[in-house]
Amino acid sequence: MTRRCMLTGKTVLYGNNVSHANNKTRRRFLPNLQEKSVLSEVLCQSIRLRLTTNAIRSIEFHGGFDNFVMRAKTADLDPKVAKLKKLIAEKKAAQDAAAAH
Repeated sequence: MTRRCMLTGKTVLYGNNVSHANNKTRRRFLPNLQEKSVLSEVLCQSIRLRLTTNAIRSIEFHGGFDNFVMRAKTADLDPKVAKLKKLIAEKKAAQDAAAAH
């Protein structure tokens, strides 16, 4: 399993440790990934995802998982989350059509 956020796509970065003597050794900067269960209000279910803490804060800022996913570009999302986005869009459209009648 890759160390990659399922919503933002944030992944491992590479760089150098630089000593006082200016010796350079390669190192990895790992994203702060957390296993998080988020609630989809439209689908009425919780979804378990691997998210960075930054993505968790962004979900809260945008008013929930559904709003965040609908605003995100499908190309940036994990395939699992892209399928969820499609389901959310279909269910929202069905709810809006039912409310209009």
